[in-house]
Amino acid sequence: MKWSFYALILGFCIDLLLGDPHGFPHPVVLIGKLIDALGRLFRALLPKTKSGEIAAGALIWVFTAAVSTAIPALLLIFAQKISVWLRLALESIMCWQILATKSLRDESMKVYAALKKGVPEEYRRAVSMIVGRDTAELDDLAVTRAAVETVAENASDGVIAPMLFLALVGAPLGFFYKAANTMDSMLGYIEMPYKNIGLVPAKMDDVLNYIPARLSALLMLAAGALLGMDAKNGWRIWRRDRRNHASPNSAQTESVCAGLLGVRLAGDAYYHGVLHKKPYIGDALREIEYEDIPRAGRLLYATAALSLVLFGAVRFLLVM
Repeated sequence: MKWSFYALILGFCIDLLLGDPHGFPHPVVLIGKLIDALGRLFRALLPKTKSGEIAAGALIWVFTAAVSTAIPALLLIFAQKISVWLRLALESIMCWQILATKSLRDESMKVYAALKKGVPEEYRRAVSMIVGRDTAELDDLAVTRAAVETVAENASDGVIAPMLFLALVGAPLGFFYKAANTMDSMLGYIEMPYKNIGLVPAKMDDVLNYIPARLSALLMLAAGALLGMDAKNGWRIWRRDRRNHASPNSAQTESVCAGLLGVRLAGDAYYHGVLHKKPYIGDALREIEYEDIPRAGRLLYATAALSLVLFGAVRFLLVM
């Protein structure tokens, strides 16, 4: 077990150095292909009714989670039979690929760079790479808000939550979480044709993220205090607005970030041409500005580092 935590530390450091290099093979791509293949299989085998589609979604979830957990576990067992150092190296690479700290910050900073250039087509295109909403009509401040929201929300399911699963058992559990999160991203929509088949993946993602999302919010609040941000307002907004989202988990870190920065996030947005009414998160103590994107990035890094220290301390106390 101690080797798994050493692998997490090394993987986190590699992630901070390299992020997700373009063109480098990534296991999430393979998980996505597996989800697609299983979706076609079970949709063909099961009746095209509401219950049949829900059952298909459940089977996709079980098979994808099982395969995504078993393959890394078997690879690590095989590597350890050869050398513990080979296992450490392999698991470190796995941890690196599960975490998304640098890539999340880098993608948001691309939006920041485009905003600084002042070309609407460029900053709208940049933000469209990291959000699901329609971006063609967004002005510069709406694009800024969307980028900050993405960093804040994904701090939990892209960094802190997978880090927690990695710290608990190691890379196999990390891939279990990543598979569940990917299934929710691909299938967990409320619109047809995903409404029924995505029901189980969406609910399971809610369950798996329930504790990590709230832990991430508290860690982000502590990180914000260490960075000299308005922790008192962060606490107030989190307590008030942490449920201002259709998902029980998504507004947890977003509300903390809004409070720490003193800005208002969320609100109505268009998805595929359809207006979705959403409550605001935070108070507009000031107007959001371009610099809030790098501020959110620094908050992300501080939260990730603090999380690693906390999880390491807990692991140390448990094995004493």
